[in-house]
Amino acid sequence: MATLACKNYFNGRWETGVTTGISTNPSDLDEVVAEYARADRSQTDNAIRAAADALASWALSTPQRRADALDQIGTELLARRTELGELLAREEGKTLPEGIGEVARAGNIFKFFAGEALRLGGERLPSVRPGVDVEVTREPVGVVGIIAPWNFPFAIPAWKIAPALAFGNSVVFKPAELVPACGWALAEIISRASLPAGVFNLVMGSGRQVGQALVDSPLVDAISFTGSVGTGRQILKGTAERGAKVQLEMGGKNPLVVMADADLEQAVDCALQGAFFSTGQRCTASSRLIVDAPIHDRFVTRLRERTAALKVGHALHRDTQIGPVADEHQLEQNLGYLAIAREEGAEHLVGGDTLQRQTRGHYMSPALFLAQPQHRVAREEIFGPVACVIRAEGYEHALALANDTPFGLCAGICTTSLKHATHFKRHAQVGMTMVNLPTAGVDHHVPFGGRKESSHGSREQGRYAAEFYTTVKTAYTLA
Repeated sequence: MATLACKNYFNGRWETGVTTGISTNPSDLDEVVAEYARADRSQTDNAIRAAADALASWALSTPQRRADALDQIGTELLARRTELGELLAREEGKTLPEGIGEVARAGNIFKFFAGEALRLGGERLPSVRPGVDVEVTREPVGVVGIIAPWNFPFAIPAWKIAPALAFGNSVVFKPAELVPACGWALAEIISRASLPAGVFNLVMGSGRQVGQALVDSPLVDAISFTGSVGTGRQILKGTAERGAKVQLEMGGKNPLVVMADADLEQAVDCALQGAFFSTGQRCTASSRLIVDAPIHDRFVTRLRERTAALKVGHALHRDTQIGPVADEHQLEQNLGYLAIAREEGAEHLVGGDTLQRQTRGHYMSPALFLAQPQHRVAREEIFGPVACVIRAEGYEHALALANDTPFGLCAGICTTSLKHATHFKRHAQVGMTMVNLPTAGVDHHVPFGGRKESSHGSREQGRYAAEFYTTVKTAYTLA
């Protein structure tokens, strides 16, 4: 397949960078997917100034103009979902069905926010003082810097860029360097949506150059970031010093509780999909499987069988269920955690082997352990196809184990008890709960986000996105 040449997009023009990088196919390391322009801090500052200059005209544009632009973007994403899904599979390593599904989700997100552009409302209230009217309205927050991760290179940028544009903000978008072609492909579609020059800008490059420039610039009014906890903390400190608005989605160590009354096959399906699909490279992955003692042994036996049977291979091959790990660094980290788990006494049940396939790639069989709550494999986010089972002695113990983590993104429970399901939904210390469903897999039109170290700031997606991408104004008028 042809290697893509990907440029940056500043102020309505495609621009080269100061250096050039490459992205390779994790399913076939001999294939270069893209050569991409890497910007430096100076070029990033130019993109930020372009966004600041374009802000006023877009902020005051009609809702219909913004809705039409977003609808056009969504329509093209949906029409090209197979082509772009294949690009995603080649560059990030998701299986082809997962890649196509993600692009379709991105298209639906833009379609949703096309509608939200027309629905942004306000309030008119009576004052406590006679003869005074009060209006409460929402206005754009300003220039928004968007720093996106590599694991969902279409969907996560979409759920940040779409509401930013829908509510009248201008955007500077930094995709992850692991997936520049996906970021460029999305930007290329956006570039043809009749936006004024400078309203949307693509800047590819390193976090040290591009990311830091976004954090430091006084012209950037808000930063939306998805990535690691360590980087998120640095962004929070940097933005706090100058009072910028910030939204952070970071790590997860999500529990799936399996109660004794659960349907065994349904619970195993939830665990298998949540822990290992997308190669476990999801912040919503269920890497802690907390299993009630009476069902524990049967669950472990069945999950071990199903895990061993998963087909790991080239992301574009039809029979592949689990694609490669995204890159060499992530693979080394995964293998390092396997060694730590064994050293600490966790029982290795299956998987964790590097695999050889017809093409050179970062292939690894999904790994399963029996662990104790204090083991690092049960406490730290690995971000790979690695899960552990922890035995619980009843519902209260299982809930306590589920909440015993510094993270709080999502949690699931498999049970036929309405009492336990209802209690769990209320008392799990997370932003999202799932009952008899995998923890990974959320809708595009409802809020996404967590608690504790998983998230900071207001929620993403759905109507709740307006909380971050707008600011509230209260206006008083003497009648």
